[in-house]
Amino acid sequence: MKQKILLVTLASLLIVLLVPIWQNPAESSEPGEKEVVVLLHGLARSNTAMWRLKQRLEEADFHVETIGYASLNRTSQQIIQEISQQINDCCRSISNRVHFVGHSLGGLLIRAYLVDSRPDNLGRVVLIGTPNRGSEIADYANGKWWGHLAGPAALSLGTTKESFPNTLPEPDYPVGVIAGVRSSDNDELIPGLDDGLVSVESTKLDKMQDFMVVPSGHSMMRYNNEVADQTIHFLRQGQFRKSETL
Repeated sequence: MKQKILLVTLASLLIVLLVPIWQNPAESSEPGEKEVVVLLHGLARSNTAMWRLKQRLEEADFHVETIGYASLNRTSQQIIQEISQQINDCCRSISNRVHFVGHSLGGLLIRAYLVDSRPDNLGRVVLIGTPNRGSEIADYANGKWWGHLAGPAALSLGTTKESFPNTLPEPDYPVGVIAGVRSSDNDELIPGLDDGLVSVESTKLDKMQDFMVVPSGHSMMRYNNEVADQTIHFLRQGQFRKSETL
């Protein structure tokens, strides 16, 4: 059984690493009177990975700024520096309300950015499949011969007190958290319900304003219509349309 788990975990890691990871510059145009949404993708992706959610947000009359960053073979602090510069360049001069939406690692980067660079016109934040308390998959990868393939940022996402997620302060701004649930071969590594990579419990924050669960795997949450609907609803109303707590 352990060999099967190892193979499944390694296969999952290789799938992540083999997807295209080229980066486009942060997409930017004038927002006019529209509220702004800053959109951040997850590990080993590019800003094009969020195209469907970007499309849905624009259809809902938000102006969207997509932030791209390289994540492999880099530390969390290096990534934070990169995305901070991009966000400052696109949004510091904007007077309209600015919201943030992040998938997976992107949510942690948003939280890290807002610690020292919180804008006065901050709106609301939605975290999608974000390992706010760390990931057991990262714990499992640490110390394995193949773990280094994911790079230091990925390995920093563990569940220890010293991990990147667990050293971030609790947010003091409106945050909505969306978790996914899907059966997978990684279930033996992850306690409780999970999306294949992140447990439902790990997504939760003590000071989150609202929380809900959708039936979706980790990567597919970016394309999930319910995730998009609920994200839009939270940005407008400060709560999800129907909140489910597990």
